[in-house]
Amino acid sequence: MKILIACEESQEVCKAFRELGFEAYSCDLQECSGGKSEWHIVGDAVKEAYSGKYDMMIAHPPCTYMSRAGARWMYPTAGNLCQDRYAKAMEAKDLFLKLLNAPIKFIAVENPTPLKVVELPNHSQAVQPYEYGHEFSKRTLLWLKNLPLLKPTDIKSNYKPYLPSNTGGKKRGQKYQFVNITQKESSKTFSGVAKALAFQYGNFIKSGIKIKDWNNLPISEINRIFLHKIF
Repeated sequence: MKILIACEESQEVCKAFRELGFEAYSCDLQECSGGKSEWHIVGDAVKEAYSGKYDMMIAHPPCTYMSRAGARWMYPTAGNLCQDRYAKAMEAKDLFLKLLNAPIKFIAVENPTPLKVVELPNHSQAVQPYEYGHEFSKRTLLWLKNLPLLKPTDIKSNYKPYLPSNTGGKKRGQKYQFVNITQKESSKTFSGVAKALAFQYGNFIKSGIKIKDWNNLPISEINRIFLHKIF
């Protein structure tokens, strides 16, 4: 099974799949920062997604101009849309849809909550880092094609928002405790989420179990079957 991790330079998801023995490749316009250049393709993720070489794709298309977090820049004054930013959001939407509709059997596309004006398709699921062993909240949406819902693996009850220090306006700064990270670091997939994507989706495809049946399995049973190689 060959897996494409589109629009990823950090290689967090790519390496999670590789650790489980899957042939995964990250792809981005930038060189990788994950240290495994032999698993990285520098180039157009859409072109790679339409190459016919992959069985599954996890995609992380750029969200800067589509994300609800950028609402104050999309509407610099009440009710007035920034046309330049909206045009860039439409370009980002085009990339998003091309990846979502790529000719690959199994697809998961992730993005934060989008602005309503962007009009993305309805998402399949919302996930949080605190459901996968991290003490942070950062709502992320998944759009799934022929894949089951991603199951929480390690839910934390105490968590805080995962926001870089330059995010949002004054009111938001008063409301939330910021994390000392850069915007680039904030876009990196959490390791717990990456491991869940690799373990659950890699084994789902190998197993041949139907989506409905998989969704009915508790994570404890999935771990029992696949960690102990019962399947």
